[in-house]
Amino acid sequence: MTDTSAVHIGVNSAEEVAFKLLHCVAVAEGKSFTRSPTAKSNVDRKWILDTYAECLSTVLAPHHR
Repeated sequence: MTDTSAVHIGVNSAEEVAFKLLHCVAVAEGKSFTRSPTAKSNVDRKWILDTYAECLSTVLAPHHR
């Protein structure tokens, strides 16, 4: 039996491109997703979700940007 709730992101799918764009935006804004003993992450859940949603929207409808 297969798991119908699994998400399969294909190469260069809109979701993958948006995810890569999210990382580009994070780098450009000096954000870090890494949490280490010496440094805290400077992004929170809201920033990640809001920024990913904006990236996905941009990928799906770039002319509305």
